[in-house]
Amino acid sequence: MRPTYLPQLLCLLTSITLAAAQDSPAFYLRNSDRVVFYGDSITDQRLYTVFTETYVVTRFPHLRVSFVHSGWGGDRVSGGGGGPIDLRLRRDVIAYDPTVMTIMLGMNDGSYRAFDPGIFDQYARGYEHILAVLKRALPDLRLTLIQPSPFDDVTRPPKFEGGYNQVLERYSQFVQELAQSNHLAVADLNTPVVAALEKAKAANADLAQRILPDRVHPGPGGHLLMAEALLKAWHAPALVASVEIDAAGNRVVGTGNARVTRLQSAAGVTWTERDDCLPMPVDMNDPVVALAINSSDFVSALDQEPLKVTGLTAARYTLKIDGVEAGTFTREELAAGINLALLPTPMAKQAAEVQRLTVEHNNIHFTRWRQVQVPLARELAKDQSPRVQRAVRELMGALDADESAVVRQQHAAAQPVPHQFDLSPQ
Repeated sequence: MRPTYLPQLLCLLTSITLAAAQDSPAFYLRNSDRVVFYGDSITDQRLYTVFTETYVVTRFPHLRVSFVHSGWGGDRVSGGGGGPIDLRLRRDVIAYDPTVMTIMLGMNDGSYRAFDPGIFDQYARGYEHILAVLKRALPDLRLTLIQPSPFDDVTRPPKFEGGYNQVLERYSQFVQELAQSNHLAVADLNTPVVAALEKAKAANADLAQRILPDRVHPGPGGHLLMAEALLKAWHAPALVASVEIDAAGNRVVGTGNARVTRLQSAAGVTWTERDDCLPMPVDMNDPVVALAINSSDFVSALDQEPLKVTGLTAARYTLKIDGVEAGTFTREELAAGINLALLPTPMAKQAAEVQRLTVEHNNIHFTRWRQVQVPLARELAKDQSPRVQRAVRELMGALDADESAVVRQQHAAAQPVPHQFDLSPQ
């Protein structure tokens, strides 16, 4: 396997990233935070939320942060299929006593039509009502308002003059101003996705349409870009781990988020490395995901795992980690630096397992919430018998226990382990 990017560009981007990281703000989330993701069907897809959670768990394995999905398809600022807004907030947000909450609403509120001042005023008043309710119930809540993700008017022609995303941009401007006036964090999930769509369309117009297949709901590639935008708003660091080795001098020149031991340079180079965290699992074998990622700055912004080895004598080297081949590279590529985050490494495999467990615990919560708690609420109101009440409590408790067990597995799977590196001449 050969890298598909210029080593010199990678080295430059890494240098810029590492320099900027020294003065960057602290990551937004803290130990013991409880995060609730709130929104409509785009949040209900449980993709950008899962990617965001996976990043946090893999990049900060020492943090204990809990995540709850509370998106409901079709929702507006007034509520929707899950009930009116006050019920939604009480049952699906306040009940979890979150310390952090994200809100993304607007796609449905604009009614998929040209800008209508009356409809917009309803949105503004409804959003302000949400903030007022949350401020009263959770005065210490740290809110991140998310500007609505785009309607795809890029890869397909707009349905009316100006297009629906132009309407969403008006709503996004309101959300930004509302966040600023209330001193809240804000994340723009519209502008960067539109920019990526434009680049993707120029590269492959047919494939670009699959980033947002129905123009509203992104696939995994689009959701990765949305997760990136949210994580950037939270000051997420780009660096996974960095290592620089001088093979000729048999010495470690420098490390970041990593510890190197037992370095030996002979015909090849071997060492043991324990990184503090894991790369972001990204399925670059999916052509739509690859197009979305390559049309954005996702890798340089969130997924830098540079390995640099100088002083090599042979023309080409194969890198194996724990006996598994990660790729073959020229001496010049290794001297400039390669990004391990994009390679099939044991670290990437470990991160993928963390993401699998992230999906699993979210699915358990979804079952508990949408297939037990909400559907049975009316029945419980009708039947107040202790037997029925106890049975439902026990079922929900069992599901909560199952989810907690999976979350423990998730955090255990994210913990750093040492790996054996072997760089052999070809």
